Amino acid sequence: MQFIDQAEIEVAGGDGGDGLVAFRREKYVPTGGPSGGNGGNGGSVVLVADDGLQTLLDFRYAHSFRAQKGERGGPKNKTGASGADRLIEVPCGTLVYDADSGELLGDLVRAGERLCVAKGGKGGLGNKHFLSNRNRAPEKSLPGLPGEVRRIRLELKLLAEVGIIGLPNAGKSTLISALSAARPKVADYPFTTLVPNLGVVRKPTGDGTVFADIPGLIEGAHTGAGLGHDFLRHIERTRLLLHLVDVTSEQPVADYRTIQQELMAYGRDLEARPQLLALNKVDAVTPEVAESVAAGLRSHSGSESVFLISAVSGQGTEALLQAIWTLLEQLSQSEDAAIEPAGEPQIGNLDSLPQLMG
Repeated sequence: MQFIDQAEIEVAGGDGGDGLVAFRREKYVPTGGPSGGNGGNGGSVVLVADDGLQTLLDFRYAHSFRAQKGERGGPKNKTGASGADRLIEVPCGTLVYDADSGELLGDLVRAGERLCVAKGGKGGLGNKHFLSNRNRAPEKSLPGLPGEVRRIRLELKLLAEVGIIGLPNAGKSTLISALSAARPKVADYPFTTLVPNLGVVRKPTGDGTVFADIPGLIEGAHTGAGLGHDFLRHIERTRLLLHLVDVTSEQPVADYRTIQQELMAYGRDLEARPQLLALNKVDAVTPEVAESVAAGLRSHSGSESVFLISAVSGQGTEALLQAIWTLLEQLSQSEDAAIEPAGEPQIGNLDSLPQLMG
């Protein structure tokens, strides 16, 4: 399935039906009396969040959507049928903008949420509406009003609790394939992953947590270099970041700094997002080398929790997962406490989390 996370479409509400000029034929009623009904209202265009969708691919070739028109008013004061709404399904996590003004119209996060993006036109008035003491036989009606027409921009931000970040070839895709049923492309060259990959990782309790492999982050990603400018926004909805560093890199500490600088330059408080730091591919070096690199990362990151793992062999991944579950639970408790008037949120100290050395 091709991953498309931006699209621009035109939406148009249905036009309202015209009012009708008609007269009933009754004895002692001058000119039969007006009996033209009002036109029906036009349908609206409504976006609906669907948790079964993961991409905006449907909008790559379909760019225009219009709701049904209202029916014309009928005789005997019958109002025309209203036009049916046009329902458009979009993935959960879709932001909707007015393409011309840039105004944010809505954010569809939960399945079933709806957003009206183009209202239908109101039906026109039939001649019955214009009956008065001065005009007992009006021959006037009004046409239906046109439906709202606008261009909207759809922007998808993936919904995942844990975002896996790191330079290309840090082992992000290998890790997510080892922890979940996701099967992203894995190879020993940079930019193997060209789109974000989602995987559901099962907790010991049986429920699942969505992990996202965020590709293409390199120096200058926030300005459009590599693929990062396109995919940095997918990190915004994550609650926790897992930063992978390749222990076999020539400069692991510099690699760590590069990603942290890109998060800070991008903004949206990404640099303040809770993070866990993992040193990957430790099975490819000696324990002494892995410990030396880990010590350098601890010094520059300010955290004592640097997990030594191998996504290929599974070494250290259980301890890493346990730390992730612990931190997510602490974050949930902090969010719940923030709702209570008495009590400040207390986020757990990452330094107290378990670590696996060697």
